[in-house]
Amino acid sequence: MPENEHVGDCGEDVEEVEEEEAGEDRALTFPDVLAALQQQRLMMLSLPPKVKRRVRALKKLQLEQTNIEAKFFDAVHELECKYHQLYLPLYEKRQTIISGAYEPNEDECDYHSDEDEELAKETEEKVKIEDAPAIDVPKMDENAAGIPDFWLTIFKNIALLAEMVQTYDEPILKHLKDIKTKFIEKPMGFTLEFHFEPNEFFTNTVLTKEYDMKCVPDPEDPFGFEGPEIYKCRGCQINWNKGKNVTLKLVRKKQKHKSRGLVRTITKTIQNDSFFNFFSPPTIPDDINADDVDEELRELLTTDFEIGHYMRERVVPKAVLYYTGEAIDDEEYDDEEDDDEDEEDSEEEEDDSDAKENAKNVKDQNCKQQ
Repeated sequence: MPENEHVGDCGEDVEEVEEEEAGEDRALTFPDVLAALQQQRLMMLSLPPKVKRRVRALKKLQLEQTNIEAKFFDAVHELECKYHQLYLPLYEKRQTIISGAYEPNEDECDYHSDEDEELAKETEEKVKIEDAPAIDVPKMDENAAGIPDFWLTIFKNIALLAEMVQTYDEPILKHLKDIKTKFIEKPMGFTLEFHFEPNEFFTNTVLTKEYDMKCVPDPEDPFGFEGPEIYKCRGCQINWNKGKNVTLKLVRKKQKHKSRGLVRTITKTIQNDSFFNFFSPPTIPDDINADDVDEELRELLTTDFEIGHYMRERVVPKAVLYYTGEAIDDEEYDDEEDDDEDEEDSEEEEDDSDAKENAKNVKDQNCKQQ
């Protein structure tokens, strides 16, 4: 009989916890936004009948454009699937280098960039600074095969993923040898495959996360269409070895009898924070309307969809750049540019406001003189 245990088995460590009362949520109101929306609706209601008729004609044209846009995104997805097949040999070779199964020759290693040279100079200058704080950089065995902890390093470099990875997840993720994406043309979707070496934690060699996508405008809100979107995902069962399930933990609670005042201690199993909860996403029954979904559940699913999309679009295709940190630097620069644009817009608005105020003051003075 195999030593695997069903979901619910975890280590024997017991954590002491105290129950806390949940705080009350305070509702937020947006009077300014509501007032603006009401003003827009009143404006539309006050339009002459002939103008309203023309607006409806424009909306019908807009709907036709939206349907054409959906076909455009379908064609883009077909191209993605086609070119993904061309990438696969490169991904396979990447994996052989990471694992140490293949040692690249001199010609294959002949890559130089200005960024590499600039990084080396910056590092050298920082090392020369006497008061610079000591940086604890783990030393890697010179004779190590391939690139050790490649994917774990990527996870720790990316803030979105680093938040999910706990200290006790790291020994498991050291066994992660590859992440692959499988594109599904019809029905539209993709699957993330996490390939692991044999390890002491679970017997699975591959953990999967499937994402279903749709590229059809919502009949109830067609103008909200912005392209393909993930609407459902499925994880997989992890066959944990005995006492190795990091997604669960034992906690000990003290309960006091209301009338007798007796205190008893109970031990129960609860969910534990872990990256591997990624493979047990919350589900929404098919017969439940999306509008009826609990807000907290909707937020969890939205975050899950964002992570899946991010892994597919960026992490897997550009893994080496996330390992070195270059892709992360590029993303930070993009964020800074966006912030700068927002500041410029704000400054322009302030300048416009000041100009209008000055013009008003001049006009008032002229009126007084007259």
